[in-house]
Amino acid sequence: MGIVRRVIKAIEVPRDPGLTLAQQLITNEDLLPVVPENRTWRGYNYVAFWVADMFNINTWMIVSSMIQLGMSWWQAWICVWLGYGIVTPFLVLNARPGAIFHVTFPVVNRTSFGVFGSMWCVFNRGAMACIWYGVQASIGGTCVLVMLRAMWPSVNNIPNSLPASSGTNTRDFMCFFLFWLISLPVIWFPVHKIRHFFVVKMIVTPIAAIAFLVWCIVKAHGIGPIIHQPSTIHGSNLAWAMVVSLMSCISNSATLVTNAPDFASRARTPAAALYPQLFAIPLTCSVVCLIGILVSSSSQALYGEAIWSPIDLLGRFLDDSPSHATRFGVWFISASFIIAQNRTNISANSVSAGCDLTALFPRFINIRRGGYIAAIVGLCMCPWNLLKSSNDFTSYLSAYSVFLSSIAGVMVTEYYVIRKGHYNVADLYQTSKDSWYWYTYGINFRAYAAYIAGILINVVGFAGATGRTVPLAATRIYELSFFTGFGVSALVYYTLNRLFPVVGAAEIFLEIDVSSFEDRNLKSVSREHDAEEVVLEGKNGDYDVETRKVDF
Repeated sequence: MGIVRRVIKAIEVPRDPGLTLAQQLITNEDLLPVVPENRTWRGYNYVAFWVADMFNINTWMIVSSMIQLGMSWWQAWICVWLGYGIVTPFLVLNARPGAIFHVTFPVVNRTSFGVFGSMWCVFNRGAMACIWYGVQASIGGTCVLVMLRAMWPSVNNIPNSLPASSGTNTRDFMCFFLFWLISLPVIWFPVHKIRHFFVVKMIVTPIAAIAFLVWCIVKAHGIGPIIHQPSTIHGSNLAWAMVVSLMSCISNSATLVTNAPDFASRARTPAAALYPQLFAIPLTCSVVCLIGILVSSSSQALYGEAIWSPIDLLGRFLDDSPSHATRFGVWFISASFIIAQNRTNISANSVSAGCDLTALFPRFINIRRGGYIAAIVGLCMCPWNLLKSSNDFTSYLSAYSVFLSSIAGVMVTEYYVIRKGHYNVADLYQTSKDSWYWYTYGINFRAYAAYIAGILINVVGFAGATGRTVPLAATRIYELSFFTGFGVSALVYYTLNRLFPVVGAAEIFLEIDVSSFEDRNLKSVSREHDAEEVVLEGKNGDYDVETRKVDF
């Protein structure tokens, strides 16, 4: 037993002494409000963050499915503007508690689902982040292959020594592993410092993308036929095709909407996480997609077919004995895409998984360790097999956005409608029955009822998406899954809170920590002293001031 205790002690994350067992289940340094010296993200850092996140291959190619549905290029581009323009306010709304109170998504989620009830939501988001880490790393491996081919063409002829059951070959696995390996050092840096990497990417990647665009237009002697291609669908078919397309943009951002507080918690001021994100997201996505459209249109003039993947197009440039200038150009652009994929993986997946796993196992995991766990899971899951069955994988991701939109609907309603900005930060780290967020044994049944309702309304439509025969109305509801999931969960949560009011419900909107947690300069809830805590309690906005002693 002595050896076991020493091993457990060795793998525990640093923590203050004297934590109770319950506190060890919900608290560590990375779950506490971010200390002032680590709130380093300014407005331009959030602009750089979104440029870094959106300049990736998935965003580049998102219009390809729209044009294949029969839309013209400008109709597809409008869908991108509308889709990301519509989803961005939801993201900013959900990021607000993180920017005001400097806590991450797992802690913000406790306010609505309960101290222990939040664990299921956090697990869902963490699992999704780990899966996406592997998928993005697999895509990054294709960038590494093109870059290596530009330097050493013989890389393409590496003999295969892996069995067919592996789903890959030696060459592709080597490139995947190299991308996975170069991502590891970035995970080491704390969240408040990785903003510098996003600034670097904001400079390098757009330059490479514009250079790629100019190169393709010059090479094709024009912008190609896609720009002149008219829509082949009209009327209601066109309308619903546009709805489905803009919903695909929204679903692509559902995970980021849910965990928006993770990065907002590092904001120097609340405004830094508001307006820069509100304008940077739709603008960046529209620019990336426009470049993708023009490059693919040029590729059709060059090769007789539209090549939507920029990596596949760069690979075509390396065929048939390219010149040294061509090889250098391919090397530079593919290297930029490697940087892009790496930064996207860190911003959208590694940090998110780190925050979520920290909340699940705070005694042993912090954000850094969680990021490395996500990387290991991404390696072990063999993500190339997921990408082979792209239709099934896309259906799975669309279904998963329903789960996340229902969570976001509850969280936004809790903050803006039920408690109207009132937080009790100290109670976020308490398991006592008089805590605001204890609810029923640490679980808020109102939130779970709303969450399940938001999922159920889309179940029949999802069955239709998997190939079963369902009513057209169910299909239409599912095609609007983000709004139906978000809207139903928000409405049910509001109704249940009217029927069963919670402690701390407010009538006026005021963003305030009623526990004055930060004002008392408490860096950890484990410090034991008697603190006079002013608590606002009451119903229907009629608050009385009560003073009670609390041991932290």
